[in-house]
Amino acid sequence: MTRSARWLAAVAVLTATVTLPGTAQTPKSSAATETAIFAAGCFWCVEEAFDKVPGVVSTTSGYTAGRTRNPSYEDVSSGGTGHTEALQVVYDPGKVSYEALLATFWRNVDAVDGGGQFCDRGSQYRSGIYVRSPEQRRLAETSRAAVAAQLGKPIATEIVAAGEFYQAEGYHQDYYTKNPVRYKFYKWNCGRAQRLAELWGTSSGR
Repeated sequence: MTRSARWLAAVAVLTATVTLPGTAQTPKSSAATETAIFAAGCFWCVEEAFDKVPGVVSTTSGYTAGRTRNPSYEDVSSGGTGHTEALQVVYDPGKVSYEALLATFWRNVDAVDGGGQFCDRGSQYRSGIYVRSPEQRRLAETSRAAVAAQLGKPIATEIVAAGEFYQAEGYHQDYYTKNPVRYKFYKWNCGRAQRLAELWGTSSGR
């Protein structure tokens, strides 16, 4: 069994309703959208990953889990505000489940790295799941246990209650589509895809 296959099996055991994007899911009765917040290093890359998920309505790059109000990119990148670069995901629960979003998150983060993500170092690049309800917390903690069992290592990703989310400056939004050459150069040189392939196989983080 490949590493990718073992990951899917572990999640299926510990999270009975988890499904990956594009697979059959049972729609919820409510037509309202829901919100999830994730941090997995540079928000440009996280935005690209979640924009590919069917059922995701919108994504917004920003900052969360910090101490100061209305931080700028310069404030956050200095490491002095306590924020981490994060992504706010608005999704249609009738088309994609929170469990599926968690699966996408784990496949796009180095969950065992507590010092940042890939080439970006410091607490402002720490990984996290910022839960907005007891159910999101339960599902996040269950999925983290599955990942820990799969990798056989302690997981550095924090799971905490969502606080204020501050939208990043306009030039950060949709950066990967606005600046494709610079983005691809950054992503490759940062080693993101290479490291994710080590963790989950060659299809990860794409």
